[in-house]
Amino acid sequence: MKTLKDVISLKFKTSESEGVIFHGEGQQGDYITLELKKAKLVLNLNLGSNQLGSIYGHTSVMTGSLLDDHHWHSIIIERHGRNINLTLDRHIQHFRTNGEFDYLDLDYEITFGGMPFSGKPSSNSRKNFKGCMESINYNGNNITDLAKRKKLEPSNVGNLSFSCVEPHTVPVFFNATSYLEVPGRPSQDLFSVSFLFRTWNPNGLLVFSNFADGLGNVEIDINEGKVSVHINVTQIKKNRIDISS
Repeated sequence: MKTLKDVISLKFKTSESEGVIFHGEGQQGDYITLELKKAKLVLNLNLGSNQLGSIYGHTSVMTGSLLDDHHWHSIIIERHGRNINLTLDRHIQHFRTNGEFDYLDLDYEITFGGMPFSGKPSSNSRKNFKGCMESINYNGNNITDLAKRKKLEPSNVGNLSFSCVEPHTVPVFFNATSYLEVPGRPSQDLFSVSFLFRTWNPNGLLVFSNFADGLGNVEIDINEGKVSVHINVTQIKKNRIDISS
């Protein structure tokens, strides 16, 4: 396909921060890739570069953040030549592609949810999408409906289920006066804790634990938007360790 205009829209939700949502490429070097990177949305687009290197068509645009929150997010990509409107959850970003070409020339399969292994380093390092998509529409074609009715040739690779599985994680909400207390493990010299958190507050105590036998304590908190770990050990001279990130 050689197109001057494209309209691609879909909705997705995921708890993964990395994954290819949509990909297409051509033999002339044209490509379009929409993916999640560090829970942000990245659109890579190239309408063509010349062999001399004087025309460099690669264009990359990033938008959004924290998109791995397992909530539905909507995307619309509208292209007319080199002019692009990228809409994420009603937030529109307008940009113009690099290079001098107006047509997107894709002559391989278009893939949703991942990209085929091409032998290129870029395809090997990218993860496939893990999560749910709905309302996939590509230039007027209802891809979701076609896939469900098995009208796509070639059809899907791997197992597609036409339902959205909810995650097994159970979130806990704290109202700044509540806290959760769990029993410690006696006679163990290992302290290990892991969790995910989201907050709008720049300050707050996340974890606190006293060590047995008066040996000290460990404290994890948010201070001015940074996570800090404080370890107090009473038995050694340099008795305080502070780590901030």
